[in-house]
Amino acid sequence: MSPFKYGDNRFDPLLASTIEYLCDEMQIEVPAWVWEIPPCKEPWFMAGVENLKAIAIAESPAHFRRRKIFVLSNFLSRV
Repeated sequence: MSPFKYGDNRFDPLLASTIEYLCDEMQIEVPAWVWEIPPCKEPWFMAGVENLKAIAIAESPAHFRRRKIFVLSNFLSRV
């Protein structure tokens, strides 16, 4: 059972990727509903700066890449 209603093509995958990443980091089980969240329809580069796209592709953790989200390696450390 999901904790919220799905429907946002960008923020649902971002939330799911973040939860998956943090669960792996803390070595706890990923909630089952996370696997139901589809990837973004179009690739989403969180930095929004053209010059950082290649770096984001190289640095983005698999948890985000599999949902077509590209972040810099320090993405979650800045939150």
